[in-house]
Amino acid sequence: MDDPRHARLQRWADFLGARQEELVPLAWAFAYFFCLLCGYSILRPVRDEMAIEGGLKHLPWMMTATFLTMLGATPLFGWLSARCSRYRLLLTVYGFIITNLLAYYVLMTSHVYPEWVARSFFVWLSVINLLIVSVFWSFMADLFTTEQGTRLFGVIAAGGSSGALVGPLITTGLTFVFPVPVLMLASAGFLLLCLGCIYRLEQWGREQSAHHQSRPGEPLHGSFLAGIRLTLSSPYLMKICGYLACLTMTATFLYLEQTRLVSEYLDQPEARTRLFSSLDFTTGLLTWLTQVFLTQRVIRRFGLVAPLLFLPVISVIGFLGIAVWPTLALYVVFSVLRRVGEYALSKPAREVLFTVVSREEKYKAKNFIDTAISRGGDASTGWLVTGVKALGATTTHIALALVPMMVVWAWLATMLAREEGHRSPSPSQKTS
Repeated sequence: MDDPRHARLQRWADFLGARQEELVPLAWAFAYFFCLLCGYSILRPVRDEMAIEGGLKHLPWMMTATFLTMLGATPLFGWLSARCSRYRLLLTVYGFIITNLLAYYVLMTSHVYPEWVARSFFVWLSVINLLIVSVFWSFMADLFTTEQGTRLFGVIAAGGSSGALVGPLITTGLTFVFPVPVLMLASAGFLLLCLGCIYRLEQWGREQSAHHQSRPGEPLHGSFLAGIRLTLSSPYLMKICGYLACLTMTATFLYLEQTRLVSEYLDQPEARTRLFSSLDFTTGLLTWLTQVFLTQRVIRRFGLVAPLLFLPVISVIGFLGIAVWPTLALYVVFSVLRRVGEYALSKPAREVLFTVVSREEKYKAKNFIDTAISRGGDASTGWLVTGVKALGATTTHIALALVPMMVVWAWLATMLAREEGHRSPSPSQKTS
């Protein structure tokens, strides 16, 4: 009687690269990441428009404010993770974010100092988006083993891409009927749904505690600055920092140039917001298709080296193209391809890198790397681009100067993939 259902589940498991007993937690993880990135993607077009309305000349200042805020948030997160259980830590983080969204709804509807609210929202969302994604993947790396992560992280990442696909559509639809502040409430609603997924995954994780060397739900203890110390003392984690710094610096340069060109081509805020939403939708659709049909197969066939190498390779081609033909169309295509490669290939592969480190490194060091390193790269690149342009450098000069960095980036990708294989307790399982 149960045979047809069993066969159906087995077909799904085979398609997803999972075992039958993994389908339920995989579904909750997929739903969790869907709600998380859907909630964030509802707000992302608003943040991009705030960058233009706040004045492009102020972007380096806003990026610097983001970095400084991140520096303050990182030790605070370390302090919380040292004293809270995993479940309480996640509840605290999401409760804080939801409260902030409600506060922004009140501020925006009351029209109190709108220009400062807009700038603070840009900084706040730039900090929060990294924090919530970093915490999500720390949770996943803590729940699933290295072997499971290699098979399942691509599917889980597809959940986020699905949410990133739906979010811009919700934004577009709601703004035809409601004012922008309502988007805060819509985003908060999806974050509330995340809490239900966290509860179910936490239950499953405790049942699977035999897979972990330590009790997964306990506080991590240690110093609130442990994330910085752990990162600086580990050559492996420092290589991850270098990889992420290359990604961030090149992405920030593209963001600055693309935003400048959009502001020159389009003079209406509504038109710019629709363009940003359409780019987010296109990126989400291509990312979803790649994650569902390619990511898992690429990682299983080639290991981590291929997905980690994709961004350096495509970036060499893109920057050489920009040096020859720096148009908005090329920036848009290059940016979309990079974002698809980041979300569908590089990101899942990078998260597997953290499955072979300690729990303290998964939460504290990973949070420092994903947040402070990323936003530090944003701020430094913003000022660097502004400075070299003031000295007479052109976009072509900067694009060509970035090409040697891509070689270093590719070397780091190769070294990280090799070292993860050495650290993995069962490297042979990853290609089985």
